[in-house]
Amino acid sequence: MEEALTIHVAKNGDDEWSGRLPEPNSSRTDGPFATVERARDEIRAVKKAKGFLDRPVRVLIRGGIYFLRRPIVFTPEDSGTKDCKVTYMAHPNEKAIISGGVSVRDWTIDKTRGIPVYVSEVKELKNNTIRNLWINNQRRFRARFPKKGYLKMIVPEGLKRGGWNEGQSEFYFHDGDLKPWHSLENAEVIAMNRWVESHLPVAKIDGANNLITFKKQSVFQLEGDDLYYVENVLDLLSEPGEWFFDSSSCKLYYIPLEHEDVENIDVIVPILPQLIRFEGKPEEKDLVEHLEFSNLAFSHTEWQLPEDASGYPQAAVDVKGAVYGEGVSNCRFESCEFSHLGTYAIELSRGCSNNVISRCELFDLGAGGIKIGEKTLRSNEEEQSHGNRVTHCGIHNGGLIFHSAVAVWIGESYGNEISHNTIYDFYYTGISIGWTWGYGNNLARENRIESNHIHHIGKLSDGEGPILSDMGGVYTLGKQPGTRIRFNVIHDVSAFKYGGWGIYLDEGSSHILVENNVVYRTTHGGFHQHYGEENIVRNNIFAFGREAQIQRSRAEPHVSFIFEHNIVYYDEGVLLVGDSKNLNVVFDYNLYWNKDEGRLLFFDLSFEEWQKRGMDRNSLIADPLFASPERGDFSLKQNSPAVKIGFAPLAHVYPI
Repeated sequence: MEEALTIHVAKNGDDEWSGRLPEPNSSRTDGPFATVERARDEIRAVKKAKGFLDRPVRVLIRGGIYFLRRPIVFTPEDSGTKDCKVTYMAHPNEKAIISGGVSVRDWTIDKTRGIPVYVSEVKELKNNTIRNLWINNQRRFRARFPKKGYLKMIVPEGLKRGGWNEGQSEFYFHDGDLKPWHSLENAEVIAMNRWVESHLPVAKIDGANNLITFKKQSVFQLEGDDLYYVENVLDLLSEPGEWFFDSSSCKLYYIPLEHEDVENIDVIVPILPQLIRFEGKPEEKDLVEHLEFSNLAFSHTEWQLPEDASGYPQAAVDVKGAVYGEGVSNCRFESCEFSHLGTYAIELSRGCSNNVISRCELFDLGAGGIKIGEKTLRSNEEEQSHGNRVTHCGIHNGGLIFHSAVAVWIGESYGNEISHNTIYDFYYTGISIGWTWGYGNNLARENRIESNHIHHIGKLSDGEGPILSDMGGVYTLGKQPGTRIRFNVIHDVSAFKYGGWGIYLDEGSSHILVENNVVYRTTHGGFHQHYGEENIVRNNIFAFGREAQIQRSRAEPHVSFIFEHNIVYYDEGVLLVGDSKNLNVVFDYNLYWNKDEGRLLFFDLSFEEWQKRGMDRNSLIADPLFASPERGDFSLKQNSPAVKIGFAPLAHVYPI
């Protein structure tokens, strides 16, 4: 095989050149290409000339920001082969950024209510809404009220229409919370309710009656004391670092920080919703294959909500990925950065299989991290997504615009591996698996969620939140034979009103193995099963649930789950929550300890009464003798009674 073909792309390149030189020649008649698209087209031409790809290809991209005017599209004709891969990579020791934004220049200095502001017209944003802005490579937020924290709404019964899943277009506010500001045509209220947020454009604020009305309905019916804040009101623009955008005039207003001036601010606003699209045809077995992306950065996307929608019913699931694929197989993202995005980062949708996302950093995300599979249940096997791997990635600081987004979402997809990742600082769930509620057909089987560190879900590590409810460090839906949740460390999961669980098996979750996990510091429990069949929960440590430790919500005629060889350790709240009259669960060989030496009750039963019901006959109530559980060190001392219940020592019980 011949030596790899190297094609060069650089900011000082020209798409009329050959792309074979890393720098322009002295006469500037040849040199690198200027765009990644041109490099892609050159590879197409090379393949067409020979009829096939006879050697690997490297596209070396020099440092700098490459602003796109449309997504880069890869089709099956751009594929490599198993032996001749096509790799797009940054030049060594340089940072190449693929951007969906535009640089804002031509600032003028004006004043708003006596406050100096910078103003620029961004014609590319005509009639668009933007919720994302980056200055000097840092996210800046729209002017909002309150500046920090949240307001609580008033929702009397008279405002509610229909069931809980039907939205509404108004609520009352407390005295002094809102004012009938003059510049409301661009204002938006972000209202948190249950497990979603709604983005509600303001129609009117009635100060006499404390009533705010919207141009759209909320996703679900709002409830009293739900949280909200208001953004993008010119009258609220008052502090350095804040901005406001007027969509009708396309004018962007920004109050600079103390060290910033017109000459030294690098402002980028996002234009595109996507940066890269893989457009395979899995139904025809015509796939995009054997492409690799290495050490590249992907930034600056924006997502426009549909005219008739204020949000999405769960996980911000319809917000697309900045990198989006259908019919993608055996492709790889290695050591890439996905940051400063207004969308999800990566989405492997219909018919994507055996792809790898490894050692990537995903952060500063308007929505979530990675989506695998679809909401749609595909009967054609060629269109089903499976066998993808996400490993050794850092996924953090997400849900900044779409608060209900998750770090990793697996829909109707099977055989995927999510392992050795660090996930933190999301307002909603860490890893979500499945999209079938109840016991219907479900493709989310045989997924492996292993050796991940998931923390600060709901309440962020800087103390912000919680703002949503009904979440889990790991969350599942539907029948999932072969799915394994193992060797994960999950901690600091917090919900606003209810439902901050470490591992949460929701509606219909069945035949799932939950094993060798350490779960601690949750608001509502380390483990919760809503309803499901014959899950196995064994050899886990569940500690320091605030309200409860273990919960099962719905009793059913079959065995809900088997709970064996676990350690449950706590100092507040109750041990078990659920129906003690209709058990249909199996508990045995467990160790329980109330650190404050309070009385242990199993639902409303004493230990002896619980054992008479056939539960925990070989279990113990004893101090497991952890090394330092308050510090997250759950290693066991040599004389721990956990040995007597057959608890297998874990290798990942030390502080992380």
